Amino acid sequence: MVIGRRRVGKTTLVIEWMHRSGRPHLYRMAKNATPEALREDFAHKIWQWAYPNTPDLEPPTFRTWEQLFRELGRLIDASGKPLILVIDEFAFAVESDRSLPSFLQEAWDHWLKVKPLTLVLAGSHIGMLIDLIEYKAPLYGRITAELVVNPFPYAAVQDFLPQVSSVERVAVYSIVGGIPHYLERFKDTTSVVDSVRDHLFRSVGFFRSEPDQVLLELTRDSGRYLSILRAIAHDKRTSTEIADALKLTTGDVTTYIKRLRRMRLVERRLPVSIPPEDRAGSLRGRYHLSDPYLRFYYRFVEPHVEQIEQGLDGLTWSRISEQIRAYIGQGAFEEICRDWTLLQAQQHKLPFDPELIGSEWNAQAQIDVCAVNHREKRLLLGECKWTGDRIHRAYVLELIHDKTPKVLPDSAWQIDYIFFSRSGFTPDALTEIENYGGQAVTFARLDEDLRTAFMTGNA
Repeated sequence: MVIGRRRVGKTTLVIEWMHRSGRPHLYRMAKNATPEALREDFAHKIWQWAYPNTPDLEPPTFRTWEQLFRELGRLIDASGKPLILVIDEFAFAVESDRSLPSFLQEAWDHWLKVKPLTLVLAGSHIGMLIDLIEYKAPLYGRITAELVVNPFPYAAVQDFLPQVSSVERVAVYSIVGGIPHYLERFKDTTSVVDSVRDHLFRSVGFFRSEPDQVLLELTRDSGRYLSILRAIAHDKRTSTEIADALKLTTGDVTTYIKRLRRMRLVERRLPVSIPPEDRAGSLRGRYHLSDPYLRFYYRFVEPHVEQIEQGLDGLTWSRISEQIRAYIGQGAFEEICRDWTLLQAQQHKLPFDPELIGSEWNAQAQIDVCAVNHREKRLLLGECKWTGDRIHRAYVLELIHDKTPKVLPDSAWQIDYIFFSRSGFTPDALTEIENYGGQAVTFARLDEDLRTAFMTGNA
């Protein structure tokens, strides 16, 4: 099974793999249609594969899925060759005929699984596809592999926007993330500001309708899900905060968020200092939107819809621009710095081998980047600065002398430090970092390392 949200490129990936396999293949994208029309559509495609020299030959009418699947098995045997069958947007077919998964289960169990058949089910309706393979669901235990197609990392943005500066690529990534279809809409010939205004600040168009379409394709009960996404985008991070904002019970919120997490729209983050045995039951989790475009849309675009409708997008951007640098620094840049730290850990280039990388927080302090090894009692603490100013000595000492004691589990722990800066470091800051055995990482180095790893397949 291949799953991934819309626009992420799963169809392109599956088709490319199918063609490269060198095996006979059959691809069909399911449609919203009656069960009879679906079977007729599939039958025509099967007939085109089975009888390539007689394109005008019409298939018979199959009154049940059982008849169609049995005939597919017979045709595979008759061909004497293995077949790859891809059913894309499988959830659409299931919506049209809820009995389809049961018929497919029966067909697979009784005659298709012994055929030289590779059956690939793909789709963007993640919630429904997951439901189909859960315990007691028709396809439970039949899926031999599950491939989740994720968005591209930051390092891939350069391939879409090769003429854009690295700083602007971070801005683009913070707005649309790594969804290929989104990145293709941003042009090298325009600035990021122009691209945002041209595509996001339109009363109609692709980017304006996309958030609703993303959720509608994942679940048909979209109202409360949308409200929860909005609340998280506006910094409501816990079930209690979300419930209070929406006048819901925490039990209701927990139920909806559980599904949003399964659909990979929401992620739950925990402080890395929480030991592995305590993480599952910890109440210190914070919820974040996984998709950068949804974050940006609900944070900046949706609240200004009335101004955009009236063509006052200049004023809208003026207000957004007052917050955008902090938004990038606290969101995309920190995540990119954590990605770089993870890369260093994978290459054994950190002061120790960490068990987990993320961030750290409590009621007194928050640390942007943190790596931990509980057994060895080692912590790596890091701060990220996305401004036009260089990191100065006071910023370094604030982490070392002020924040560290507030997050340190006990005095037996050994601490290492790392600092990330878009604009570099003052000499005094570099001296202080060196005195404490820390690392100073420029954005240029971070960008180059991530790009190199991506290009060589080591990311």
